[in-house]
Amino acid sequence: MPEGSHSHKRSAIRPIKESMEDQLLAQSGVVGVDIGEKISGGEPTGELGIIVYVRKKKTEDELEAGEVVPRAMDGVKTDVQELVVELQPVVQRHETASPIEEATPTTLRGGISMGPSRRVRLSPPVVEAVGEYGFVGTLGAMVRDRRTGVAMALTNFHVACIDDGWSVGDRMVQPGIPDGGDPQTQEFGSLTRAQLTENTDGAVITLDPDREWQSFVEGIGDVEGSADAVIGTAVQKCGRTTGCTYGAVGSIDATLSLDYGDGLGVRTLRRQVRVDTDRALSPRFSQQGDSGSVVMDMERRVLGLLFGGSSDGSTTFANPISVALDELDADLAVRDAGQAPPSSHW
Repeated sequence: MPEGSHSHKRSAIRPIKESMEDQLLAQSGVVGVDIGEKISGGEPTGELGIIVYVRKKKTEDELEAGEVVPRAMDGVKTDVQELVVELQPVVQRHETASPIEEATPTTLRGGISMGPSRRVRLSPPVVEAVGEYGFVGTLGAMVRDRRTGVAMALTNFHVACIDDGWSVGDRMVQPGIPDGGDPQTQEFGSLTRAQLTENTDGAVITLDPDREWQSFVEGIGDVEGSADAVIGTAVQKCGRTTGCTYGAVGSIDATLSLDYGDGLGVRTLRRQVRVDTDRALSPRFSQQGDSGSVVMDMERRVLGLLFGGSSDGSTTFANPISVALDELDADLAVRDAGQAPPSSHW
């Protein structure tokens, strides 16, 4: 259920957390700052505080001077929690790729594999061996350009652009190259806009003329618009790797520092949506390859654009969808009420 009684306290903590987060992120090992329940003995205490995410939790004896997190900040208690957060594309060496057996969809829609047609040469320590690598993530949902109304596909910046070598007009393939996509025959559109800001890790791709599409998400159904994330809201997503999974909004205050690789470096995203996995329904909410998925409530309204998650599967992070769409100058494509879907272009 929505957070109710915690909302007032969260509002009081928020300005303190935001004033201190850069100081905390500058400390060695800190990857994120959030608002959430303190954990004691592995169990939530019900007490809200400032959560500091670290790659590896240390004992007091192991901590160096620059790694100590204050027990409280302006009267708000802190809690250090171990969490390894990663961007979630699949990166696969092209020469040794073993394509997944996957039927190629004839109609574009949310929840399916996609990626750039270009490959990138990578070397250790980023990857195990030098070679040409293909990237794949998820087509989150169909959108429309606010200025022209043209149909576009929504995904992440780090899925469509990969690095600082991207340019408008880059071609996209469905399915992505690691899933057997062939740039010679299966390209579907061109990169039109992309944003990697403190708010958004997003990109939109204009579809080729006459490419068929529908405004629904695989395994979930028609997109019914958008809504702001509210703490406690049950959510779902369909992604390229883990399919349909379930969780709940745990925070709308997550700030994360993530390494986007050569040419882009470490970027900080603020006021992000945190989704906590409902492990009674899903072992994890997201995994590599699910980047670009849209997070939806149970009424099929989009709340966020998924870009990363924890290595243990407990936690996923998403851009607030209203902010992402504003920065990408696009609107979600939805089917008019009472109108049956035509065979294509809807």
